[in-house]
Amino acid sequence: MSTAPPKVRPRDRSATETAIVEAARRLLLRDGWTALNVQALAAEAAVDRKLIYRYFTDLDGVVERLAARADIWLGQALAERPPSMASTYRDFMRESVLAYLHVLRTQPLVLRMLAWEIAQDTPLLRRLEAARSRVMQDWMAARRPQIALPADGDAVALNVIVLAAVQHLALAADARGRFAGVELDDQGWARIEAAIDRLMQVWPD
Repeated sequence: MSTAPPKVRPRDRSATETAIVEAARRLLLRDGWTALNVQALAAEAAVDRKLIYRYFTDLDGVVERLAARADIWLGQALAERPPSMASTYRDFMRESVLAYLHVLRTQPLVLRMLAWEIAQDTPLLRRLEAARSRVMQDWMAARRPQIALPADGDAVALNVIVLAAVQHLALAADARGRFAGVELDDQGWARIEAAIDRLMQVWPD
C-alpha cells in the first residue's frame, strides 16, 4: 500500500510564514471559512501549531496577512498589469470595472471572502474589508494615468455603485447562476459588459 511522501517543513521563518499563508489560502478555497482553524491550518501547512501563534499571534493574523496580498484580490496577471493608456477618466473607469469583473469571475477565493464579509460583521471582517479597499485603491492609483478626478458629479459615488453592482452579480452567478431573470452564462455576461459600456457614456470626464 503506497503512502504519500512526507511533507517537508520549511527551515526558516520567512518560508514557514509563506507556507502557513498559502495553506490558509488552500483551506479557504477548498473547504470554506468553517474549516479554517489553527489545528487544520497547522496540518495543512505541515508545521507545529505553536509557530502560527509565534509568527502571527493568532488565526486572525494569518487571514489578515493573506488579505493584504494584491494577487489574492486581483490575480497575478492583473496585479502586475502596467499603467493604463486611457486618455479620459471615463475610459479608465470602464477599463478598471471590466478588469475587476474579470477578477470576480475568475478568482473563486475573492467571492468566498466577499460573501463572508456580507454575511457577518466582526472586527476581523472590517479589517479584511479595509485591506481589500487599500489593495484596490493602490492598484487603481498605480495604473491611473495623469487624469484628475472629474470636477463635475460625484465620481467616487458612481464608482462605488458600479463596483458594488458587479460584485453582487458575481456573487449571484456563483450561488445561483442568474440574477433578476438574466442567466449569468457567457451570453449573459456579454450583456452585462455591454450595459456597463452604456452606463459609462454618462460618466464624467
